[in-house]
Amino acid sequence: MEIRKEKNGNALILHLSGKLAIKEAQALDQVVRSELSGITDLTLDMTEVPYISSAGLRVLIIAQNMMDEAGGTLTITHVSEMVGSVLQLTGFSDFMKIE
Repeated sequence: MEIRKEKNGNALILHLSGKLAIKEAQALDQVVRSELSGITDLTLDMTEVPYISSAGLRVLIIAQNMMDEAGGTLTITHVSEMVGSVLQLTGFSDFMKIE
């Protein structure tokens, strides 16, 4: 997985590319935990993410919790049909902003 960062003030966009399985979720978790200081607007651009595992879902929950604690927002954008289905079936779309 490739993670490209785009920071503008208190906003951070993480452009993700590749599957989001166990190994990739660990890398994303490290980025999320190290990059969110001072961030109140986090966007995960999943344009190039064809697959997400339970490990990937766990990182989304961590990111959502961190943004909630910071009084910020998490937005997940450009999800594929497969990833969108997983987010819908797991109920993530009920408490996360998905565009």
